[in-house]
Amino acid sequence: MLYNTLVHIVGPLITLINGRPLIKNKEKIPSGNYVLIAPHRTWMDPVLLAISVYPKKFSFMAKKELFTHSFANWFLRKLNAFPVDRVHPGPSAISTPVKLLKKTDLSTIIFPSGSRYSSKLKGGAVMIAKMAGVPLVPAVYQGPLSFGALFSRKKRKINFGDPIYIDRHERLTKEKQAELEQKMQAAFDQLDKELDPTFHYDMPEKPANDHF
Repeated sequence: MLYNTLVHIVGPLITLINGRPLIKNKEKIPSGNYVLIAPHRTWMDPVLLAISVYPKKFSFMAKKELFTHSFANWFLRKLNAFPVDRVHPGPSAISTPVKLLKKTDLSTIIFPSGSRYSSKLKGGAVMIAKMAGVPLVPAVYQGPLSFGALFSRKKRKINFGDPIYIDRHERLTKEKQAELEQKMQAAFDQLDKELDPTFHYDMPEKPANDHF
């Protein structure tokens, strides 16, 4: 209920401030559940990506520090978020999204780099998709990187790519993992070029207290 309510409030509010987004290749998104993967470029991109494909709903990984206070914990869980220790992730970082993908109608959004301060892809998204038996759907976001920047009227752009299917019966070797990571990165690069060939993401400086 809260998820639906916020989408119907936040979506029109952002459109009022920033105008309608450009969304390309939405028809490539498969039916059923999937893992939506994207480069992590702003704290807003989970929201912007989720709104762009509504009424499909998502679960989200969020760093455990955000769940410290009781209200934040309640609020985030109502939005289908679950806590993950980014520095020392336990088995639940894989098992929780796999269970949700298998047993609910929620897809999940994962940023394979894990952070806005890194471009190095990690293997969690591949493992989750393989265990859940769902495809990876690459996407990229270009546009304002802060709430204040939305008032600049610089257009929000989102591009979706072809699903990446993983054979559940194929062993996920180090070589296979590297191959899939290269495929994901190639998809991100191609999607960025389709939106704007001159686009470049200026990675912010990593905060001293971010150890991920």
